[in-house]
Amino acid sequence: MPKVKDIIEALTEVAPLSFQESYDNAGLQVGDDQAGADKALVCVDVTEAIVNEAIEKRCNLIVSHHPLLFKGLKRVTPQTSVERIVAQALKHDIAIVSMHTNLDNSFMGVNRILAEKIGLSQLRILQPQDGGMRKLAVFCPMSAADTVRKAMFDAGAGCIGNYDSCSFNVNGSGTFKAGVTAHPYVGEIGSLHVENEVRIETIVPDYLLHGVVTAMLKAHPYEEVAYDVYRLENKNPLAGSGMLGELAEPMSEIDFLQHLSQVLGTPCLRHSALTGKNISRVALCGGAGSFLLHEARRAKADAFVTGDLKYHEFFDPEGALLMVDGGHFETEQFTKELISALIRKKNPTFAAVICETVTNPVHYFVKNS
Repeated sequence: MPKVKDIIEALTEVAPLSFQESYDNAGLQVGDDQAGADKALVCVDVTEAIVNEAIEKRCNLIVSHHPLLFKGLKRVTPQTSVERIVAQALKHDIAIVSMHTNLDNSFMGVNRILAEKIGLSQLRILQPQDGGMRKLAVFCPMSAADTVRKAMFDAGAGCIGNYDSCSFNVNGSGTFKAGVTAHPYVGEIGSLHVENEVRIETIVPDYLLHGVVTAMLKAHPYEEVAYDVYRLENKNPLAGSGMLGELAEPMSEIDFLQHLSQVLGTPCLRHSALTGKNISRVALCGGAGSFLLHEARRAKADAFVTGDLKYHEFFDPEGALLMVDGGHFETEQFTKELISALIRKKNPTFAAVICETVTNPVHYFVKNS
């Protein structure tokens, strides 16, 4: 039986906690990460009804998108719903884990699954994160170069956009003199040795650096390995806000709105003024993403789909694109499927159950025609 920490690791492998925004509180919210995980209930929001469903279905783990705890609690009493949820979860030995903006900011996260549901392809991050990348350079004998490169690539190094196994290699001569207590792979103790070596350079995301270096050291034949790590200013193409993609065939704006309404399952879509252009390129951000409108315009998107738009923000497109408010919950609802799939990918026999409770706090009144 996996532990709670194993479920967390399965999720953070795709959406590391380092991806989360500074205001966020993703990760373990309630409980012990060393406790066994029998069964998980997956949801968008943690409510009292969700905890009751977890108890009824004998789930001792709840995995949500939105965190239950955004700020510290000074007490745990029956006075607020958050306090009652914490007390009820502890009483029934239910751990609570949340994957929020770290999953929003992952290429394989919230926006990817929304884009796929809409039918977009050729996906890329709309606003990649600055930094978060490292250059790893290692020197090794030519006979071991293929083995060392493969070990680094297998650990996650060398990915640039749609390409993997990327590296740059330069041949040269390395010199060293082994000390009396050394056990040299080549050369003699006390004698200067010259070895034909290759300098292998590759790129590594921050959160994978430790694993890549560990794999490289394990594969490297030298007793003492010479390597350098550089901090880069490059944007990380696999982390950031929003998503940009292309429809298989252009749609009229009305057809696109009808399609979007069907995908999201909502009876109502708010949108900016129609532009009269067909929709081919679509930018999106699940949840609240109005801050990305400028990026959507710069990417020459025909439509921008998000949620939580304010009145005056509907003026901002200025006819450049169609901006659609699909609803916060509606644009993040597929996160439940995503989380469940990520858990099962690493734990195929584990029961990750999607909740039946609807936690969307927004309700719609549709006037009869």
